[in-house]
Amino acid sequence: MNWVNSESSEVAGQVTALDDDARQVYEWVVRHGRLDADDPVPLARALGLPEDRCRRSVQWLVELCLLAPRPGGEPGRLTAVGPDAAAARLTGPEEARLKAEEAELQRRQAALAGLRAELASLGPVYMAQGGGVDGAVQVLEDMHAVRAALTSVVGGAAEEVLAVQPGGGHPEAALMESLPRDLDMLHRGVRLRSIYQHPTRFDMPTRSYADVILAAGAEIRTRPEVPGQLVIVDRTTAFVPARLAAGGAMMVREPSLVAFLARTFEHEWDQAIPYDTSPAAARVVSSSIEEAIAVLLAAGVKDDVIARRLGMSTRTCRAHVAKLLTRLGAQSRFQAGVLAERQGLVNALEPE
Repeated sequence: MNWVNSESSEVAGQVTALDDDARQVYEWVVRHGRLDADDPVPLARALGLPEDRCRRSVQWLVELCLLAPRPGGEPGRLTAVGPDAAAARLTGPEEARLKAEEAELQRRQAALAGLRAELASLGPVYMAQGGGVDGAVQVLEDMHAVRAALTSVVGGAAEEVLAVQPGGGHPEAALMESLPRDLDMLHRGVRLRSIYQHPTRFDMPTRSYADVILAAGAEIRTRPEVPGQLVIVDRTTAFVPARLAAGGAMMVREPSLVAFLARTFEHEWDQAIPYDTSPAAARVVSSSIEEAIAVLLAAGVKDDVIARRLGMSTRTCRAHVAKLLTRLGAQSRFQAGVLAERQGLVNALEPE
């Protein structure tokens, strides 16, 4: 039989426990010193195993480098190889490849950081010449300009970053792009506080991102409704949306306006609920969402508008509305609003 010793990354990448057959075969070869690979019948008889199972076990042990021909030995004769030597032979090339890739990644990250620092050094010159509209308010006309400015300003944060992120969930690609920057900021001792909307607690990409940065020291709270997207860095620079089709923003450095935006953030923060995904927290959040829907129903707001304001899909919003109608025993949206007001739900949460 032709035994093939496979040292491919596919074998090295498998994490499979050795079964009893393979362990018995390996122990037998260790005890007897060698195995005739072309005649597994004696081995099968000695172990009391079917011949086909012995062949499979020998093949698997060869692929794991635990059995191998002795250099200069007889053809077809296999001997046992020590587990440490087998592991080194099997995993060595893959580990070397991963280390090389890690070194290349670090080199590229260092090059990007150097380029970013080089470009950022021109920031004072640009602002001194009134870059944008003026030195206090700069219009960033598209998403690429916004990301570049955010990366530069947030990357240079010294004390704190405040963020308000509307929506029920955030694109996984955007979260993964910001994760290294946010972790680096937290590791430098910068305080990061973020306000999301309640539905983000049920969005898996956002939850995964939140778990990582919370473990690194970030703080997150949620509200049913938030005033809009906002990022404030060191209370000196703020980013707010601009009414541009390409998703632009305004970078604000005017001290009085930045201070006003910071007070707005603190007001929202004080009323928000600390981030938690436990069942008890989910019940609190669901109740808060129902209260917010009751407020908007009483105001005559339509389902699609409610959904947009509360960061959820229209379908999910309608499911909440139906649940609320059932809970209140209402036959219509208008009646639900009236009953909610009578039962005090509307007063439980002021409209944003």
